[in-house]
Amino acid sequence: MASTRRLSSTLEMTSTKQPASRRGSERRPADRRGSGYSSGPSRRPSIDPSRLIPMDKTTHVGGTNDFNVVFIGAGNIMFGSDEGPWNHSFRFEHKLGLRLKVVALIDPAIERATAVLQKKCDSFVLSAYQATRVFKTLEDFVKNMSPKDRPRAIVVGSPPMFRGTLQPGRDIEMQILKYFPGVAIFMEKPIATGPKHELEESFQIAKAISDSKAICSVGYMLRYLKAVQKMKQIIEENELTVMVTIARYACAYESIAKPDWWDKSKSAGPVIEQGTHFCDLSRYFGGEVDIASVTAHSLDWDENAGHLSKVRIDESKIAPENRIPRVTAATWKYDSGAVGSFIHTATLQGHNYSCELEVHADGYSLKLVNPYVQPMLYVRRPGDDHEQMYTFPDDDPFFSEVSNWIDIIEDIEEDPEAAQILSSYEDACRTYELTWAIREASERSRAARLAASKAAATVFEEEGETE
Repeated sequence: MASTRRLSSTLEMTSTKQPASRRGSERRPADRRGSGYSSGPSRRPSIDPSRLIPMDKTTHVGGTNDFNVVFIGAGNIMFGSDEGPWNHSFRFEHKLGLRLKVVALIDPAIERATAVLQKKCDSFVLSAYQATRVFKTLEDFVKNMSPKDRPRAIVVGSPPMFRGTLQPGRDIEMQILKYFPGVAIFMEKPIATGPKHELEESFQIAKAISDSKAICSVGYMLRYLKAVQKMKQIIEENELTVMVTIARYACAYESIAKPDWWDKSKSAGPVIEQGTHFCDLSRYFGGEVDIASVTAHSLDWDENAGHLSKVRIDESKIAPENRIPRVTAATWKYDSGAVGSFIHTATLQGHNYSCELEVHADGYSLKLVNPYVQPMLYVRRPGDDHEQMYTFPDDDPFFSEVSNWIDIIEDIEEDPEAAQILSSYEDACRTYELTWAIREASERSRAARLAASKAAATVFEEEGETE
């Protein structure tokens, strides 16, 4: 019997090479902005993993002129927290060095914004923040902006319920296009968490951004993992056709004390708000999804198997219809004919999550494990039943996505294949569409199951009355 044990060998994907001398881009901007990828199932934009330089081994972008940035949102994604590795400001400081000038911090919570700004001013990055002004809205900044404050880039890290639509107060993208046409935009994911009927508005925004020619990147940072790009490299070098993607996301629910996360009416549910990364990676490898083919089932709070013993919030304060499922399992067909599957679970206690993505092709199995903490890639190839393991020390996809975006804004790259945006706004809309399709399919399945159970109970009662 053939052995199936792991670890016939271990390889480290390290890159200590300093950036080569930089030169002006020789490629058309559209080729690098994420708008020119092929529609093939695994031919989306990719980057040679050796080009993804660790933050501590890269050099600041050259130049002496200030690089003005506006930060929208003063929360954890922008300035960090103990809950995870996200901290956009930290990456910008390392990428741009003394050139970084944050001309405005936009957040309606003025006190919080002022507090995080003061911490920055009390640190070694004072030069980036000493002239930063805090405003409640982007419009307030525009009214008080001097010509020297005009931004070259705008970073949106406000909560997703306040973006991705055409509704006043939830239309930050359209405001940016109105006040700063052509200025580069970095948008956090998911692009929105509003009701499903607003999805069409998100696609309208995507078209407006594309028509404006603004350089726009959406923060699906797992696409920038060296492990993910190694997977793409294997697929492309061996001319493989993806046959199936299998994604699993198991969160540690005990560590989630944010009431909104447990309320579908506020967070849109864990598949849309949390599982979006793995649905996006599935699309990155599998291609476009036949949305009509999506089927899903859920395990819900009111079922025997759905009881959780260490929920840290009071779920009784959430309307029953808005309480999140404990498990959601979905399958679908890609336009290529390949099959995709995704399962999200709120089952683990403690703090660490457990996440994996498998991509299979003829003779090949590519398995990505623990992408958020210490990514490992297990590869099985034809002619060998053992898996080869790759590790990727010091990889920081948050930095890589910011670094690539800034290189494109600056029109600088190490070579013609270096800097590319891997997730456009339209691409992110399609991931958002898939997550909504999964949620709706699981809710239809639950409704049908409850209806069948009710009908069976009615028949049982009627039969009892006739005896």
